[in-house]
Amino acid sequence: MNSRFEAALRRESQAIPPIWMMRQAGRYHSHYQRLRKQHGFMELCKKPGLAAEVALGPIEDFDFDVSILFSDLLFPLEALGMGLDYDLGPPRLGFSLEMASLGRLRRMEDALPHLHFQAEAVRETRRLLPSTKSLIGFVGGPWTLMGYAVDGSHSGGLARTRDLAPSLLPPFFEQLVPLLDRNIALQLDAGAEVVLILDTAAGELSPAQWKDWVLPSLASLARSHPKRVGYYMRGGTPSHWAALHDAALPLAGIGFDSALSMPEALSHARGFVQGNFHQEHMTLDESSFRRELDRWLEPIAALKPEDRRGWVCGLGHGLTPQAREQNVRTFVKTIRERLA
Repeated sequence: MNSRFEAALRRESQAIPPIWMMRQAGRYHSHYQRLRKQHGFMELCKKPGLAAEVALGPIEDFDFDVSILFSDLLFPLEALGMGLDYDLGPPRLGFSLEMASLGRLRRMEDALPHLHFQAEAVRETRRLLPSTKSLIGFVGGPWTLMGYAVDGSHSGGLARTRDLAPSLLPPFFEQLVPLLDRNIALQLDAGAEVVLILDTAAGELSPAQWKDWVLPSLASLARSHPKRVGYYMRGGTPSHWAALHDAALPLAGIGFDSALSMPEALSHARGFVQGNFHQEHMTLDESSFRRELDRWLEPIAALKPEDRRGWVCGLGHGLTPQAREQNVRTFVKTIRERLA
Protein backbone atom coordinates (compact mmCIF):
# COMPACT_ATOMS: atom_id res chain seq x y z
CA MET A 1 0.00 0.00 0.00
CA ASN A 2 1.25 3.48 -0.81
CA SER A 3 2.26 5.21 2.41
CA ARG A 4 0.82 8.59 1.38
CA PHE A 5 -2.51 7.10 0.34
CA GLU A 6 -2.64 5.08 3.56
CA ALA A 7 -2.00 8.26 5.57
CA ALA A 8 -4.76 10.06 3.67
CA LEU A 9 -7.24 7.26 4.42
CA ARG A 10 -6.30 7.53 8.09
CA ARG A 11 -6.51 11.33 7.96
CA GLU A 12 -2.96 11.68 9.22
CA SER A 13 -1.11 14.96 8.72
CA GLN A 14 1.39 14.89 5.86
CA ALA A 15 3.02 17.53 3.71
CA ILE A 16 2.84 15.80 0.32
CA PRO A 17 -0.48 14.20 -0.64
CA PRO A 18 -0.93 11.07 -2.73
CA ILE A 19 -1.74 11.81 -6.37
CA TRP A 20 -3.97 10.07 -8.89
CA MET A 21 -6.37 11.24 -11.59
CA MET A 22 -9.64 9.92 -12.92
CA ARG A 23 -9.14 8.46 -16.39
CA GLN A 24 -5.37 8.49 -15.86
CA ALA A 25 -5.33 5.43 -18.12
CA GLY A 26 -7.05 6.74 -21.22
CA ARG A 27 -7.06 8.25 -24.66
CA TYR A 28 -4.72 11.19 -23.89
CA HIS A 29 -1.88 8.78 -23.08
CA SER A 30 0.44 7.41 -25.77
CA HIS A 31 0.74 4.11 -23.87
CA TYR A 32 -3.01 3.59 -24.14
CA GLN A 33 -3.07 4.70 -27.77
CA ARG A 34 -0.51 2.04 -28.70
CA LEU A 35 -2.56 -0.69 -27.05
CA ARG A 36 -5.79 0.61 -28.57
CA LYS A 37 -4.35 0.22 -32.07
CA GLN A 38 -4.00 -3.51 -31.39
CA HIS A 39 -7.12 -4.21 -29.31
CA GLY A 40 -10.74 -3.15 -29.11
CA PHE A 41 -11.94 -1.25 -26.06
CA MET A 42 -14.06 -4.15 -24.78
CA GLU A 43 -11.07 -6.48 -25.18
CA LEU A 44 -8.86 -4.13 -23.14
CA CYS A 45 -11.45 -4.12 -20.36
CA LYS A 46 -12.44 -7.78 -20.37
CA LYS A 47 -9.03 -9.47 -20.65
CA PRO A 48 -7.47 -9.06 -17.19
CA GLY A 49 -3.91 -9.05 -18.47
CA LEU A 50 -4.65 -6.25 -20.91
CA ALA A 51 -6.65 -4.28 -18.34
CA ALA A 52 -3.71 -4.51 -15.96
CA GLU A 53 -1.30 -3.42 -18.69
CA VAL A 54 -3.42 -0.33 -19.40
CA ALA A 55 -3.70 0.50 -15.70
CA LEU A 56 0.06 0.22 -15.11
CA GLY A 57 1.00 2.50 -18.01
CA PRO A 58 0.40 5.82 -16.19
CA ILE A 59 1.96 4.47 -12.99
CA GLU A 60 5.19 3.74 -14.83
CA ASP A 61 5.09 6.95 -16.87
CA PHE A 62 3.93 9.57 -14.34
CA ASP A 63 4.67 7.89 -10.98
CA PHE A 64 1.13 8.27 -9.61
CA ASP A 65 0.72 6.97 -6.07
CA VAL A 66 -2.49 5.11 -6.87
CA SER A 67 -3.62 2.88 -9.71
CA ILE A 68 -7.27 2.29 -10.54
CA LEU A 69 -9.07 -0.61 -12.16
CA PHE A 70 -9.24 -0.06 -15.93
CA SER A 71 -12.83 -0.75 -16.91
CA ASP A 72 -16.09 1.05 -17.64
CA LEU A 73 -19.06 2.26 -15.61
CA LEU A 74 -21.66 0.55 -17.79
CA PHE A 75 -20.70 -3.10 -17.45
CA PRO A 76 -23.29 -3.72 -14.68
CA LEU A 77 -25.98 -2.84 -17.25
CA GLU A 78 -24.50 -5.35 -19.66
CA ALA A 79 -24.38 -7.90 -16.86
CA LEU A 80 -28.10 -7.32 -16.26
CA GLY A 81 -28.74 -8.28 -19.88
CA MET A 82 -29.05 -4.87 -21.53
CA GLY A 83 -26.20 -5.44 -23.96
CA LEU A 84 -23.35 -3.00 -24.57
CA ASP A 85 -21.55 -1.97 -27.75
CA TYR A 86 -18.66 0.46 -28.30
CA ASP A 87 -17.92 -0.37 -31.93
CA LEU A 88 -19.28 2.91 -33.32
CA GLY A 89 -17.85 5.20 -30.61
CA PRO A 90 -20.25 6.23 -27.83
CA PRO A 91 -21.65 3.31 -25.82
CA ARG A 92 -24.93 1.85 -27.02
CA LEU A 93 -27.22 -0.44 -25.05
CA GLY A 94 -29.42 -3.09 -26.58
CA PHE A 95 -32.66 -1.60 -25.30
CA SER A 96 -33.97 1.27 -23.20
CA LEU A 97 -35.10 0.64 -19.65
CA GLU A 98 -38.76 1.29 -18.86
CA MET A 99 -41.44 -0.49 -16.90
CA ALA A 100 -42.28 -2.69 -19.90
CA SER A 101 -38.65 -3.85 -20.30
CA LEU A 102 -37.87 -4.29 -16.60
CA GLY A 103 -38.72 -7.98 -16.82
CA ARG A 104 -35.98 -8.51 -19.40
CA LEU A 105 -33.25 -7.92 -16.81
CA ARG A 106 -31.30 -10.84 -15.40
CA ARG A 107 -31.59 -11.70 -11.74
CA MET A 108 -28.64 -10.60 -9.64
CA GLU A 109 -27.40 -14.19 -9.20
CA ASP A 110 -27.30 -14.64 -12.98
CA ALA A 111 -25.83 -11.20 -13.63
CA LEU A 112 -22.91 -11.33 -11.17
CA PRO A 113 -20.78 -13.88 -13.07
CA HIS A 114 -20.71 -11.42 -15.97
CA LEU A 115 -18.72 -9.02 -13.74
CA HIS A 116 -16.10 -11.49 -12.53
CA PHE A 117 -13.68 -10.18 -15.17
CA GLN A 118 -13.43 -6.91 -13.21
CA ALA A 119 -12.31 -8.72 -10.07
CA GLU A 120 -9.79 -10.69 -12.13
CA ALA A 121 -8.49 -7.42 -13.60
CA VAL A 122 -8.08 -6.02 -10.08
CA ARG A 123 -6.23 -9.16 -9.01
CA GLU A 124 -3.89 -9.08 -12.02
CA THR A 125 -3.24 -5.36 -11.63
CA ARG A 126 -2.37 -5.85 -7.96
CA ARG A 127 -0.04 -8.71 -8.87
CA LEU A 128 1.92 -6.54 -11.30
CA LEU A 129 1.72 -3.26 -9.40
CA PRO A 130 4.76 -2.26 -7.31
CA SER A 131 4.17 -2.84 -3.60
CA THR A 132 4.68 0.89 -2.99
CA LYS A 133 1.57 1.76 -5.02
CA SER A 134 -2.06 1.57 -3.98
CA LEU A 135 -4.96 0.17 -5.99
CA ILE A 136 -8.60 1.24 -6.03
CA GLY A 137 -11.64 -0.11 -7.82
CA PHE A 138 -14.86 1.56 -8.88
CA VAL A 139 -18.51 1.06 -9.75
CA GLY A 140 -20.97 3.42 -11.38
CA GLY A 141 -23.41 5.19 -9.08
CA PRO A 142 -26.96 3.79 -9.24
CA TRP A 143 -28.48 7.06 -10.51
CA THR A 144 -25.79 7.44 -13.17
CA LEU A 145 -26.40 3.88 -14.36
CA MET A 146 -30.15 4.41 -14.42
CA GLY A 147 -29.66 7.53 -16.53
CA TYR A 148 -27.77 5.56 -19.14
CA ALA A 149 -30.26 2.68 -18.97
CA VAL A 150 -33.25 4.96 -19.61
CA ASP A 151 -31.91 7.86 -21.70
CA GLY A 152 -28.99 6.10 -23.36
CA SER A 153 -26.60 8.94 -22.51
CA HIS A 154 -26.20 11.83 -20.06
CA SER A 155 -27.16 14.56 -22.51
CA GLY A 156 -30.37 16.51 -22.13
CA GLY A 157 -30.45 16.51 -18.34
CA LEU A 158 -31.90 12.97 -18.16
CA ALA A 159 -35.44 14.31 -18.55
CA ARG A 160 -36.95 10.90 -19.30
CA THR A 161 -35.14 9.30 -16.38
CA ARG A 162 -36.52 11.94 -14.03
CA ASP A 163 -40.05 11.42 -15.38
CA LEU A 164 -39.89 7.66 -14.87
CA ALA A 165 -37.98 7.70 -11.59
CA PRO A 166 -40.96 7.69 -9.17
CA SER A 167 -42.26 4.41 -10.59
CA LEU A 168 -39.16 2.84 -12.18
CA LEU A 169 -36.39 3.62 -9.72
CA PRO A 170 -37.57 1.41 -6.80
CA PRO A 171 -37.88 -1.87 -8.75
CA PHE A 172 -34.76 -1.16 -10.82
CA PHE A 173 -32.62 -0.31 -7.80
CA GLU A 174 -33.94 -3.46 -6.10
CA GLN A 175 -32.05 -5.40 -8.77
CA LEU A 176 -29.16 -3.03 -9.44
CA VAL A 177 -27.96 -2.09 -5.94
CA PRO A 178 -27.42 -5.69 -4.71
CA LEU A 179 -25.42 -6.34 -7.89
CA LEU A 180 -23.23 -3.31 -7.22
CA ASP A 181 -22.86 -4.42 -3.60
CA ARG A 182 -21.57 -7.82 -4.66
CA ASN A 183 -19.34 -6.28 -7.31
CA ILE A 184 -17.76 -4.01 -4.70
CA ALA A 185 -17.12 -7.05 -2.51
CA LEU A 186 -15.49 -8.91 -5.40
CA GLN A 187 -13.14 -6.00 -6.12
CA LEU A 188 -12.22 -5.59 -2.45
CA ASP A 189 -11.56 -9.31 -2.10
CA ALA A 190 -9.38 -9.20 -5.23
CA GLY A 191 -7.06 -6.56 -3.78
CA ALA A 192 -8.64 -3.12 -4.12
CA GLU A 193 -8.03 -1.04 -1.00
CA VAL A 194 -11.05 1.19 -1.66
CA VAL A 195 -13.84 1.11 -4.23
CA LEU A 196 -15.18 4.42 -5.52
CA ILE A 197 -18.84 4.96 -6.40
CA LEU A 198 -18.67 7.30 -9.39
CA ASP A 199 -22.04 9.07 -9.62
CA THR A 200 -21.22 11.49 -12.41
CA ALA A 201 -24.85 12.39 -13.18
CA ALA A 202 -26.19 12.74 -9.65
CA GLY A 203 -25.23 16.40 -9.30
CA GLU A 204 -27.90 17.29 -11.87
CA LEU A 205 -30.56 16.33 -9.33
CA SER A 206 -31.91 18.86 -6.88
CA PRO A 207 -30.75 18.26 -3.30
CA ALA A 208 -34.25 17.02 -2.43
CA GLN A 209 -34.32 14.58 -5.36
CA TRP A 210 -30.79 13.42 -4.55
CA LYS A 211 -31.78 12.81 -0.95
CA ASP A 212 -34.88 10.82 -1.97
CA TRP A 213 -33.50 8.91 -4.96
CA VAL A 214 -29.75 8.50 -4.37
CA LEU A 215 -28.96 8.69 -0.68
CA PRO A 216 -30.78 5.47 0.36
CA SER A 217 -28.83 3.33 -2.11
CA LEU A 218 -25.58 5.08 -1.22
CA ALA A 219 -26.28 4.44 2.46
CA SER A 220 -26.89 0.76 1.75
CA LEU A 221 -23.59 0.36 -0.09
CA ALA A 222 -21.59 2.36 2.45
CA ARG A 223 -22.98 0.43 5.43
CA SER A 224 -22.35 -2.87 3.68
CA HIS A 225 -18.65 -1.95 3.31
CA PRO A 226 -17.86 0.54 6.08
CA LYS A 227 -14.84 2.74 5.38
CA ARG A 228 -14.11 0.79 2.19
CA VAL A 229 -16.10 2.80 -0.36
CA GLY A 230 -15.77 6.42 -1.44
CA TYR A 231 -18.29 8.60 -3.26
CA TYR A 232 -17.80 11.06 -6.11
CA MET A 233 -20.61 13.24 -7.45
CA ARG A 234 -20.02 15.67 -10.28
CA GLY A 235 -21.86 18.97 -9.86
CA GLY A 236 -22.60 18.61 -6.17
CA THR A 237 -23.62 21.78 -4.32
CA PRO A 238 -23.16 22.72 -0.65
CA SER A 239 -26.75 21.55 -0.10
CA HIS A 240 -25.92 18.10 -1.48
CA TRP A 241 -22.83 17.87 0.72
CA ALA A 242 -24.79 19.05 3.77
CA ALA A 243 -27.32 16.24 3.24
CA LEU A 244 -24.50 13.73 2.89
CA HIS A 245 -22.80 15.10 6.00
CA ASP A 246 -26.04 14.86 7.98
CA ALA A 247 -26.46 11.22 6.93
CA ALA A 248 -23.16 10.38 8.68
CA LEU A 249 -22.45 7.44 6.37
CA PRO A 250 -19.35 5.28 7.02
CA LEU A 251 -17.70 6.34 3.76
CA ALA A 252 -13.94 6.09 3.23
CA GLY A 253 -14.05 9.54 1.67
CA ILE A 254 -15.56 11.92 -0.87
CA GLY A 255 -14.42 13.23 -4.25
CA PHE A 256 -15.12 16.86 -5.20
CA ASP A 257 -15.22 18.48 -8.62
CA SER A 258 -13.94 21.98 -9.27
CA ALA A 259 -17.12 23.78 -8.21
CA LEU A 260 -15.64 24.22 -4.72
CA SER A 261 -12.20 25.53 -3.88
CA MET A 262 -9.95 22.88 -2.42
CA PRO A 263 -9.87 24.57 1.03
CA GLU A 264 -13.71 24.56 0.97
CA ALA A 265 -13.75 20.89 -0.02
CA LEU A 266 -11.38 20.04 2.82
CA SER A 267 -13.79 21.68 5.25
CA HIS A 268 -16.39 19.02 4.33
CA ALA A 269 -13.95 16.24 5.21
CA ARG A 270 -15.08 12.88 6.49
CA GLY A 271 -12.34 10.46 5.51
CA PHE A 272 -10.27 11.28 2.44
CA VAL A 273 -10.99 14.31 0.23
CA GLN A 274 -10.19 13.76 -3.44
CA GLY A 275 -9.77 16.59 -5.95
CA ASN A 276 -9.90 19.00 -7.59
CA PHE A 277 -7.80 20.88 -10.20
CA HIS A 278 -9.98 21.66 -13.21
CA GLN A 279 -9.52 18.96 -15.83
CA GLU A 280 -9.77 21.38 -18.77
CA HIS A 281 -6.61 23.15 -17.60
CA MET A 282 -4.72 19.98 -18.48
CA THR A 283 -5.22 20.83 -22.18
CA LEU A 284 -3.52 24.27 -21.99
CA ASP A 285 -0.14 25.26 -23.38
CA GLU A 286 2.74 25.04 -20.92
CA SER A 287 2.83 28.64 -19.71
CA SER A 288 -0.97 28.89 -19.33
CA PHE A 289 -1.06 25.56 -17.55
CA ARG A 290 1.62 26.55 -15.06
CA ARG A 291 -0.20 29.80 -14.36
CA GLU A 292 -3.49 28.02 -13.60
CA LEU A 293 -1.74 25.37 -11.52
CA ASP A 294 0.03 28.01 -9.43
CA ARG A 295 -3.23 29.91 -8.95
CA TRP A 296 -5.02 26.76 -7.77
CA LEU A 297 -2.18 25.59 -5.57
CA GLU A 298 -1.48 28.89 -3.78
CA PRO A 299 -4.34 28.75 -1.20
CA ILE A 300 -3.73 25.03 -0.67
CA ALA A 301 -0.02 25.51 -0.03
CA ALA A 302 -0.91 28.24 2.50
CA LEU A 303 -2.72 25.65 4.64
CA LYS A 304 -0.83 23.80 7.34
CA PRO A 305 -0.33 20.07 6.68
CA GLU A 306 -2.79 19.24 9.47
CA ASP A 307 -5.42 21.32 7.65
CA ARG A 308 -4.86 19.22 4.52
CA ARG A 309 -5.36 15.90 6.32
CA GLY A 310 -7.07 13.35 4.12
CA TRP A 311 -6.29 15.11 0.85
CA VAL A 312 -5.87 12.90 -2.20
CA CYS A 313 -4.64 15.23 -4.93
CA GLY A 314 -6.04 15.06 -8.43
CA LEU A 315 -8.56 16.59 -10.79
CA GLY A 316 -12.13 17.77 -10.42
CA HIS A 317 -13.11 15.20 -13.07
CA GLY A 318 -11.36 12.87 -15.47
CA LEU A 319 -8.55 13.56 -17.91
CA THR A 320 -9.96 14.36 -21.34
CA PRO A 321 -8.54 12.99 -24.62
CA GLN A 322 -7.11 16.48 -25.30
CA ALA A 323 -5.01 16.55 -22.11
CA ARG A 324 -1.27 16.97 -22.62
CA GLU A 325 1.07 14.33 -21.23
CA GLN A 326 3.65 16.94 -20.29
CA ASN A 327 1.08 18.76 -18.18
CA VAL A 328 0.46 15.55 -16.25
CA ARG A 329 4.20 15.21 -15.56
CA THR A 330 4.43 18.86 -14.55
CA PHE A 331 1.42 18.52 -12.24
CA VAL A 332 2.89 15.57 -10.32
CA LYS A 333 6.35 17.16 -10.09
CA THR A 334 5.02 20.56 -9.00
CA ILE A 335 2.76 19.18 -6.27
CA ARG A 336 5.62 17.21 -4.74
CA GLU A 337 8.11 20.06 -4.97
CA ARG A 338 5.87 22.87 -3.75
CA LEU A 339 4.47 20.97 -0.78
CA ALA A 340 7.63 19.21 0.38
